[in-house]
Amino acid sequence: MKLLRPTADPNAQLELPLADATPPVQPAQQNLLAPAPDALPGTERAGDRTGDVWPPVLPNGRVLQVGERTLHYSLKRSSRRTIGFTVDDRGLSITAPRWVTLLDIESAILEKQRWIFTKLGEWRHRESRRVLPTVQWRDGAELPFLGQPITLRLESPAGVLCFDADTRVLHLALPGHAEEQQIKDRVQGWLQNQARRLLSERLDVYASKLGVRHTGFALTSASTRWGSCTADGKIRLNWRLMHFPLSMIDYVAAHELAHLKEMNHSPRFWETVESIFPEFRDARARLRAHPPELLPTF
Repeated sequence: MKLLRPTADPNAQLELPLADATPPVQPAQQNLLAPAPDALPGTERAGDRTGDVWPPVLPNGRVLQVGERTLHYSLKRSSRRTIGFTVDDRGLSITAPRWVTLLDIESAILEKQRWIFTKLGEWRHRESRRVLPTVQWRDGAELPFLGQPITLRLESPAGVLCFDADTRVLHLALPGHAEEQQIKDRVQGWLQNQARRLLSERLDVYASKLGVRHTGFALTSASTRWGSCTADGKIRLNWRLMHFPLSMIDYVAAHELAHLKEMNHSPRFWETVESIFPEFRDARARLRAHPPELLPTF
């Protein structure tokens, strides 16, 4: 889990990640020329003759030859003091200080190559085992909402977008010839409106239990974070939490609010979470076990 150290900076934040991340490393002082280790189980694709690691291409990315394997990664510069690595469904992302040379970054990659290739292999394996079909954005399509499937219907008896909680049907008030993008945009807008209302309510519930008050709330569409909390009390929650049961949503709300008392993940932090959400261990395990790539793609 990628953790940001607490700091006096009011914009510093602690985040609840979607992706696998390794602790940051200090910039290397010399180039590591050690050869790449033997291929790890699950890192190669059947019939792959190029040696590329999944995924093969990243937008605005860089390429590094590691032994016989070609590693694609994205690089972002920031004011942080260490080199951070994150692996998710987009591949390897690296955040490095602006003053660190590319040679130092590639040396750090070589130092962390076993972890990198292991995590890339795990994500490739998850992708190959995708068990939820891609949503076909059309009349009759289904997608998860608060842990249960709902059905999309283009027509609406009332002529407006509405959700029937009894039949679990979302009426979109669109014409029968509506394009996929229209349907997708309408559903995403509805989900975000529901998230803005429900997530705010759940934050209020657990803030009252903990006796704290956050200074702001906003939705996020981050692909690698379920939520975050800044040192000055601003909380952001991912609107895609609306796909999950309420218990998982409550866990994320309690988690972020607990950072208002403990800006870390120490034992005292988890005690704080447990004080307002005793069943957090089960909800945390379910959240960690649910691969984000199984959620509908918007």
